[in-house]
Amino acid sequence: MSTAVETIVAPVSFTAGAVKELEKLKDQQELNDDFGLRVGVEGGGCSGMNYVLGFDQQKDGDQIYFIDGIKVFMHKAHGLYLAGMQIDFQDGLNARGFTFNNPNAASTCGCGTSFAV
Repeated sequence: MSTAVETIVAPVSFTAGAVKELEKLKDQQELNDDFGLRVGVEGGGCSGMNYVLGFDQQKDGDQIYFIDGIKVFMHKAHGLYLAGMQIDFQDGLNARGFTFNNPNAASTCGCGTSFAV
């Protein structure tokens, strides 16, 4: 008797630069294994929705993904807005911080942390 294993494909991906920075931030905050990276959206911002990115504990309604060795929490409803998004980390002279390349965004604001669908 064989059992099927369901594999859930993560809706987001990280660049190597983002993974490196996220691992560094987690180590600096000395978080225990109950914490994971929360990726999501919330209402607000100049374009209607803001991205959420930060370490948090699991909440009701979260799905758990393991992306490049990072435990990620995302509320089930947020996958609709974030499917296919790539998160990068820029460390240049003109910009420093996380960037979001979201194919679902109809428009984004100048700061890059707010979008409309």
